[in-house]
Amino acid sequence: MSRGLAQADPRFRERALQRRRRPWLRGLWTAVAVAVLVGLAWVAFWSPLLAVRSVEVTGVTGADRTAVVGLVRVPTGTPLARVDLEAVEERVRSRTTIAEVSVERGWPSTLRVRTIQRHPALVLKNPQGQLEVVDATGVSYDVVKAPPAGVPLVTAASPKGTTKEALEAALSMVRTLPPDLSSRVSSIQVSTANLVSFTLGGVDVVWGGADDADRKLVILRALLPTKPEVIDVSAPDSPVTRGGPSPSPSK
Repeated sequence: MSRGLAQADPRFRERALQRRRRPWLRGLWTAVAVAVLVGLAWVAFWSPLLAVRSVEVTGVTGADRTAVVGLVRVPTGTPLARVDLEAVEERVRSRTTIAEVSVERGWPSTLRVRTIQRHPALVLKNPQGQLEVVDATGVSYDVVKAPPAGVPLVTAASPKGTTKEALEAALSMVRTLPPDLSSRVSSIQVSTANLVSFTLGGVDVVWGGADDADRKLVILRALLPTKPEVIDVSAPDSPVTRGGPSPSPSK
Protein backbone atom coordinates (compact mmCIF):
# COMPACT_ATOMS: atom_id res chain seq x y z
CA MET A 1 0.00 0.00 0.00
CA SER A 2 2.77 2.48 0.91
CA ARG A 3 4.59 1.54 -2.33
CA GLY A 4 1.53 2.54 -4.41
CA LEU A 5 1.31 5.87 -2.64
CA ALA A 6 5.00 6.50 -3.30
CA GLN A 7 4.53 5.87 -7.03
CA ALA A 8 1.46 8.09 -7.19
CA ASP A 9 3.07 10.97 -5.31
CA PRO A 10 5.23 12.29 -8.23
CA ARG A 11 2.17 12.38 -10.43
CA PHE A 12 0.27 14.39 -7.83
CA ARG A 13 3.20 16.78 -7.51
CA GLU A 14 3.36 17.29 -11.31
CA ARG A 15 -0.35 17.99 -11.50
CA ALA A 16 -0.05 20.45 -8.67
CA LEU A 17 2.80 22.22 -10.46
CA GLN A 18 0.76 22.40 -13.70
CA ARG A 19 -2.14 23.92 -11.81
CA ARG A 20 0.22 26.53 -10.32
CA ARG A 21 1.67 27.30 -13.77
CA ARG A 22 -1.68 27.75 -15.56
CA PRO A 23 -2.54 31.23 -14.20
CA TRP A 24 0.97 32.43 -15.06
CA LEU A 25 0.78 31.00 -18.60
CA ARG A 26 -2.67 32.44 -19.13
CA GLY A 27 -1.38 35.81 -18.03
CA LEU A 28 1.56 35.54 -20.38
CA TRP A 29 -0.60 34.66 -23.40
CA THR A 30 -3.05 37.44 -22.52
CA ALA A 31 -0.18 39.94 -22.39
CA VAL A 32 1.12 38.69 -25.76
CA ALA A 33 -2.35 38.96 -27.34
CA VAL A 34 -2.81 42.50 -25.99
CA ALA A 35 0.62 43.51 -27.28
CA VAL A 36 -0.20 42.13 -30.73
CA LEU A 37 -3.53 43.99 -30.83
CA VAL A 38 -1.87 47.21 -29.70
CA GLY A 39 0.80 46.76 -32.37
CA LEU A 40 -1.80 46.15 -35.08
CA ALA A 41 -3.80 49.18 -33.96
CA TRP A 42 -0.67 51.32 -34.06
CA VAL A 43 0.20 50.10 -37.54
CA ALA A 44 -3.35 50.71 -38.79
CA PHE A 45 -4.12 54.04 -37.11
CA TRP A 46 -0.79 55.81 -36.61
CA SER A 47 1.97 54.11 -38.58
CA PRO A 48 3.00 55.46 -42.03
CA LEU A 49 3.05 51.86 -43.28
CA LEU A 50 -0.70 51.91 -44.09
CA ALA A 51 -1.05 55.59 -44.92
CA VAL A 52 -2.53 57.29 -48.01
CA ARG A 53 0.07 57.67 -50.74
CA SER A 54 -2.21 57.85 -53.77
CA VAL A 55 -5.82 58.72 -54.72
CA GLU A 56 -7.42 56.68 -57.51
CA VAL A 57 -10.39 58.34 -59.24
CA THR A 58 -12.50 56.44 -61.78
CA GLY A 59 -15.62 57.37 -63.76
CA VAL A 60 -14.62 60.92 -64.74
CA THR A 61 -11.88 62.55 -66.80
CA GLY A 62 -10.52 65.98 -67.55
CA ALA A 63 -11.79 68.92 -65.53
CA ASP A 64 -14.23 66.75 -63.58
CA ARG A 65 -11.45 64.40 -62.47
CA THR A 66 -9.28 67.35 -61.40
CA ALA A 67 -12.22 68.79 -59.43
CA VAL A 68 -12.91 65.45 -57.72
CA VAL A 69 -9.28 65.04 -56.67
CA GLY A 70 -9.42 68.53 -55.18
CA LEU A 71 -12.60 67.70 -53.27
CA VAL A 72 -11.13 64.56 -51.68
CA ARG A 73 -8.89 66.70 -49.44
CA VAL A 74 -7.13 63.83 -47.66
CA PRO A 75 -3.45 64.72 -47.02
CA THR A 76 -0.81 62.25 -48.14
CA GLY A 77 0.41 60.31 -45.13
CA THR A 78 -3.00 60.12 -43.42
CA PRO A 79 -3.51 56.55 -42.11
CA LEU A 80 -6.12 54.86 -44.31
CA ALA A 81 -8.00 53.53 -41.30
CA ARG A 82 -8.55 57.09 -40.05
CA VAL A 83 -9.99 58.48 -43.31
CA ASP A 84 -13.65 59.51 -42.91
CA LEU A 85 -15.06 57.88 -46.05
CA GLU A 86 -18.54 59.38 -45.65
CA ALA A 87 -17.11 62.88 -45.37
CA VAL A 88 -15.09 62.38 -48.56
CA GLU A 89 -18.19 61.09 -50.38
CA GLU A 90 -20.18 64.11 -49.24
CA ARG A 91 -17.54 66.52 -50.52
CA VAL A 92 -17.28 64.80 -53.90
CA ARG A 93 -21.07 64.62 -54.21
CA SER A 94 -21.20 68.42 -53.96
CA ARG A 95 -19.85 68.47 -57.52
CA THR A 96 -23.09 68.82 -59.48
CA THR A 97 -21.80 66.84 -62.46
CA ILE A 98 -21.35 63.75 -60.25
CA ALA A 99 -24.44 61.54 -60.00
CA GLU A 100 -23.06 58.88 -57.62
CA VAL A 101 -19.87 58.35 -55.64
CA SER A 102 -18.39 55.66 -53.40
CA VAL A 103 -15.07 55.81 -51.55
CA GLU A 104 -13.12 52.72 -50.46
CA ARG A 105 -9.82 51.92 -48.79
CA GLY A 106 -7.40 50.17 -51.12
CA TRP A 107 -4.86 48.62 -48.80
CA PRO A 108 -2.09 49.27 -48.19
CA SER A 109 -1.94 52.88 -49.39
CA THR A 110 -4.63 53.86 -51.94
CA LEU A 111 -7.87 55.76 -51.50
CA ARG A 112 -10.28 54.66 -54.25
CA VAL A 113 -12.95 57.11 -55.40
CA ARG A 114 -15.49 55.60 -57.81
CA THR A 115 -17.85 58.04 -59.52
CA ILE A 116 -20.70 58.02 -62.01
CA GLN A 117 -20.95 61.17 -64.10
CA ARG A 118 -24.19 62.81 -65.12
CA HIS A 119 -24.94 62.83 -68.84
CA PRO A 120 -27.17 65.34 -70.69
CA ALA A 121 -30.65 64.11 -71.58
CA LEU A 122 -32.06 67.51 -72.53
CA VAL A 123 -31.25 71.21 -72.32
CA LEU A 124 -33.81 73.48 -70.66
CA LYS A 125 -34.13 77.12 -71.67
CA ASN A 126 -35.41 78.66 -68.45
CA PRO A 127 -37.54 81.84 -68.19
CA GLN A 128 -34.33 83.88 -67.67
CA GLY A 129 -32.95 82.64 -71.00
CA GLN A 130 -30.26 80.42 -69.49
CA LEU A 131 -29.59 76.97 -70.95
CA GLU A 132 -29.59 74.37 -68.17
CA VAL A 133 -28.27 70.87 -68.82
CA VAL A 134 -30.60 68.21 -67.37
CA ASP A 135 -29.75 64.54 -66.82
CA ALA A 136 -32.00 61.50 -67.25
CA THR A 137 -33.32 61.80 -63.69
CA GLY A 138 -34.55 65.38 -64.17
CA VAL A 139 -31.67 67.03 -62.29
CA SER A 140 -30.32 70.31 -63.68
CA TYR A 141 -26.56 70.26 -63.18
CA ASP A 142 -24.88 72.76 -65.50
CA VAL A 143 -25.41 75.93 -67.53
CA VAL A 144 -24.06 76.13 -71.10
CA LYS A 145 -23.95 78.67 -73.89
CA ALA A 146 -25.19 76.24 -76.55
CA PRO A 147 -26.91 72.84 -76.37
CA PRO A 148 -24.59 69.85 -76.89
CA ALA A 149 -25.03 68.20 -80.28
CA GLY A 150 -27.95 65.79 -80.42
CA VAL A 151 -29.47 66.88 -77.09
CA PRO A 152 -33.11 68.11 -77.32
CA LEU A 153 -33.81 71.73 -76.40
CA VAL A 154 -36.88 72.30 -74.21
CA THR A 155 -38.26 75.74 -73.39
CA ALA A 156 -39.86 76.38 -70.00
CA ALA A 157 -42.96 78.53 -70.53
CA SER A 158 -43.04 79.55 -66.86
CA PRO A 159 -41.23 78.87 -63.57
CA LYS A 160 -43.52 75.86 -63.10
CA GLY A 161 -41.90 74.37 -66.17
CA THR A 162 -38.55 74.24 -64.40
CA THR A 163 -39.60 71.94 -61.56
CA LYS A 164 -38.20 68.41 -61.35
CA GLU A 165 -41.68 66.98 -62.03
CA ALA A 166 -42.06 69.13 -65.15
CA LEU A 167 -38.63 68.07 -66.38
CA GLU A 168 -39.50 64.41 -65.77
CA ALA A 169 -42.63 64.87 -67.92
CA ALA A 170 -40.55 66.38 -70.72
CA LEU A 171 -38.01 63.55 -70.42
CA SER A 172 -40.79 60.97 -70.62
CA MET A 173 -41.97 62.49 -73.89
CA VAL A 174 -38.44 62.68 -75.32
CA ARG A 175 -37.77 59.04 -74.43
CA THR A 176 -41.09 57.88 -75.90
CA LEU A 177 -40.81 59.43 -79.35
CA PRO A 178 -39.00 57.06 -81.75
CA PRO A 179 -36.30 58.43 -84.10
CA ASP A 180 -38.63 58.72 -87.11
CA LEU A 181 -40.79 61.18 -85.13
CA SER A 182 -38.20 62.85 -82.88
CA SER A 183 -36.18 63.82 -85.96
CA ARG A 184 -39.15 65.93 -87.12
CA VAL A 185 -39.64 67.77 -83.81
CA SER A 186 -38.73 71.43 -84.17
CA SER A 187 -39.60 72.76 -80.72
CA ILE A 188 -40.60 71.44 -77.28
CA GLN A 189 -42.28 73.46 -74.57
CA VAL A 190 -43.02 72.54 -70.95
CA SER A 191 -45.49 74.67 -69.01
CA THR A 192 -46.15 72.45 -66.00
CA ALA A 193 -45.71 68.82 -64.99
CA ASN A 194 -49.02 68.13 -66.73
CA LEU A 195 -48.49 70.15 -69.89
CA VAL A 196 -45.76 69.34 -72.39
CA SER A 197 -46.26 70.29 -76.03
CA PHE A 198 -44.16 70.22 -79.19
CA THR A 199 -44.25 70.88 -82.91
CA LEU A 200 -43.99 67.81 -85.12
CA GLY A 201 -43.51 68.82 -88.71
CA GLY A 202 -46.37 71.28 -89.21
CA VAL A 203 -48.52 69.83 -86.42
CA ASP A 204 -48.79 71.23 -82.89
CA VAL A 205 -48.98 68.33 -80.43
CA VAL A 206 -50.31 68.70 -76.88
CA TRP A 207 -48.73 65.78 -75.03
CA GLY A 208 -49.74 66.50 -71.45
CA GLY A 209 -47.89 64.83 -68.57
CA ALA A 210 -45.76 61.71 -68.20
CA ASP A 211 -48.68 59.30 -67.78
CA ASP A 212 -49.77 56.80 -70.50
CA ALA A 213 -46.84 57.76 -72.73
CA ASP A 214 -46.89 54.60 -74.87
CA ARG A 215 -50.63 54.88 -75.46
CA LYS A 216 -50.27 58.54 -76.42
CA LEU A 217 -47.69 57.55 -79.00
CA VAL A 218 -50.03 54.98 -80.58
CA ILE A 219 -52.84 57.54 -80.80
CA LEU A 220 -50.51 60.21 -82.16
CA ARG A 221 -49.39 57.90 -84.97
CA ALA A 222 -52.99 57.05 -85.79
CA LEU A 223 -54.01 60.73 -86.01
CA LEU A 224 -51.04 62.12 -87.93
CA PRO A 225 -52.27 60.83 -91.35
CA THR A 226 -55.41 62.99 -90.97
CA LYS A 227 -53.09 66.04 -91.23
CA PRO A 228 -54.69 68.21 -88.53
CA GLU A 229 -53.15 71.46 -87.31
CA VAL A 230 -53.37 70.38 -83.65
CA ILE A 231 -53.38 66.95 -82.01
CA ASP A 232 -54.18 66.81 -78.30
CA VAL A 233 -53.38 63.43 -76.67
CA SER A 234 -53.06 64.77 -73.13
CA ALA A 235 -56.21 62.77 -72.28
CA PRO A 236 -55.67 59.63 -74.40
CA ASP A 237 -59.18 58.33 -73.69
CA SER A 238 -60.57 61.33 -75.56
CA PRO A 239 -57.99 62.69 -78.02
CA VAL A 240 -58.80 65.87 -79.90
CA THR A 241 -57.76 67.20 -83.30
CA ARG A 242 -58.30 70.69 -84.64
CA GLY A 243 -57.95 72.21 -88.08
CA GLY A 244 -56.70 70.30 -91.08
CA PRO A 245 -57.28 70.30 -94.83
CA SER A 246 -60.60 71.59 -96.08
CA PRO A 247 -62.87 69.01 -97.65
CA SER A 248 -62.69 68.85 -101.43
CA PRO A 249 -65.64 70.57 -103.11
CA SER A 250 -68.13 68.20 -104.63
CA LYS A 251 -68.29 68.12 -108.42
